[in-house]
Amino acid sequence: MPVLHNRVSNEELKQRLIEEKEQRSTISFYQYFPIQNPQEFRDYLYTQLNLLNVFGRIYVAHEGINAQVSVPSSKFQDLQNFLYSIEPLNGIRLNIAIDDDGKSFWVLKIKVREKIVADGIKDPSFNMSNKGRYVNAEGMNDLLNDPSTIVVDMRNHYEYEVGHFVKALEVPSDTFRDQLPMAVDMLKGNEDKNIIMYCTGGIRCEKASAYMLHQGFKNVFHLEGGIINYAKQIKEQGLQSRFTGKNFVFDDRLGERITEDIIANCHQCGKPCDTHTNCKNNGCHLLFIQCSECASTYSGCCSAECKDTLDMPVERQKEIRKGVDKGQNIFNKSKVRLRPKLSEIKSDNTTISPAE
Repeated sequence: MPVLHNRVSNEELKQRLIEEKEQRSTISFYQYFPIQNPQEFRDYLYTQLNLLNVFGRIYVAHEGINAQVSVPSSKFQDLQNFLYSIEPLNGIRLNIAIDDDGKSFWVLKIKVREKIVADGIKDPSFNMSNKGRYVNAEGMNDLLNDPSTIVVDMRNHYEYEVGHFVKALEVPSDTFRDQLPMAVDMLKGNEDKNIIMYCTGGIRCEKASAYMLHQGFKNVFHLEGGIINYAKQIKEQGLQSRFTGKNFVFDDRLGERITEDIIANCHQCGKPCDTHTNCKNNGCHLLFIQCSECASTYSGCCSAECKDTLDMPVERQKEIRKGVDKGQNIFNKSKVRLRPKLSEIKSDNTTISPAE
């Protein structure tokens, strides 16, 4: 029986990736469909994708598959043919990264999960097949031209911070399971309006659109293929981008640029910056935004404290950093902020303060 998991160290795998001569493409795809035996399906995927030298991160559950992978250019057609040979995946859209050096993954990991998107939904009557209508890039732009259209960003705070659509509402939580009921609460009273949900690659907004319909909203749309597919379509069709800034992605790139606008700031000095990084102190590893000047000053760390312990053993670093308030450097965990009602949000998506 073949080995169905990796047995080589990460360091060696990363070195092999660096030494690869052939270009790779980073691809994401998902599909909601019933899988009777996720573990068996997972093992089958691992065996076949390993033969194609595919790297990446894939989640399999009873409700479907969610994948972010990289594949050598010469194997792209083989990968597509294999995926299309699986009946529920036949014709599936493969989102190809637009700002990519092919070095996003160095190992193949396929995990069985309870759900491909943790949603917290317990209602047995919820049905993913009753979902919102797809909208492509042109349709998205057309709907955005209607001042009554409501646009809802179903991503986390740190994703929204570096880039989002015009007029987009941030649902103030860093977990999708919390965002779903929050979105319903924020949009109460707007059940008959056009509502567009969007996310990175489409998987979260597709489920969100089904949940909104389940909660009584009537005109719900979701961006087909998410921001990744939108960026591809506007480039191919010469359309104006109504998305501003950078699209956060969950691989080593931590983002792909859609427009040249920088709408975020360095978490340390406050200068315009949208470069995400992880604190180089392995006892901390905080994800934050850091400009090149601060990266030099703090040696890639989120604080002077982390820099001072950078050369210590990891366990000692963790011990020292445990319980330390990271202050302005840590992401503003949106879920602790008061979530506004739609009536409290201006047309430019700023929130009306009590003084107003």
